[in-house]
Amino acid sequence: MTANNLDRVMPLDAGDEARKDEGRGPSLLLPFPSKKMRPLPLVDQREKLRILEALLFASPEPLGEVALAEHFAEGEDVAALLEELKNAYADRGVNLVKVAGKWAFRTADDLAFLLERETVEQRRLSRAALETLAIIAYHQPVTRAEIEEIRGVSTSKGTLDVLLETGWIKMRGRRRAPGRPVTYGTTEHFLAHFGFDSIQDLPGLAELKGAGLLDSTLPPGFSMPNPDDAPDLREDEEPLEDDEPHAEEDGEGETGEGEPDA
Repeated sequence: MTANNLDRVMPLDAGDEARKDEGRGPSLLLPFPSKKMRPLPLVDQREKLRILEALLFASPEPLGEVALAEHFAEGEDVAALLEELKNAYADRGVNLVKVAGKWAFRTADDLAFLLERETVEQRRLSRAALETLAIIAYHQPVTRAEIEEIRGVSTSKGTLDVLLETGWIKMRGRRRAPGRPVTYGTTEHFLAHFGFDSIQDLPGLAELKGAGLLDSTLPPGFSMPNPDDAPDLREDEEPLEDDEPHAEEDGEGETGEGEPDA
């Protein structure tokens, strides 16, 4: 040990002095760490990081620095602790990120694809949509104005949009009439979904009565239409344009009234 190091040794206690007089060395002669030696983090510092880690991991929502500071002594530099913890998680499967001014653990961006899942959202059709679908199926090709006339109420803008999104109906063409309204019909997807081989398999008058869907005392002369989903346009229809606008842009206009859709 050099003279410099001897100058920096721990002070000797009384027992060490006695051993020195007897010609024996002191029990411990440990030099202080060199200025070039990187000191290990204090246990207290590691414990603070562990506390932050636990709080952020257990929280169902991001936490702000003010909320985190409540778990430490007054004056603690929580922002510096968070930055240190953030750096510690930088190369891991989860990262500590700041979102909307608060902190939370998030899956690393390059691993997000592992957690992607595709699900089918089940949507329940409103009564208005079901009635509109039934009218289109039995009366196709039919326009929006004709649907409203049969139902006795105006049809809201979203009803046809929802049915178009399901793929159960389609825009067939335009009626050769003032305003050139769009005509609607069912699709093959409609038949497949409801288990019909053809549109003629739709329930008839007797079946609907038996299922309790029609009043037993119907007005005289009441009859069910003969559904026909032939793809060919009728004489009173003309084809859609290539750049056909959305279904509601059919020249019929909005009534401003209608039933809300579920």
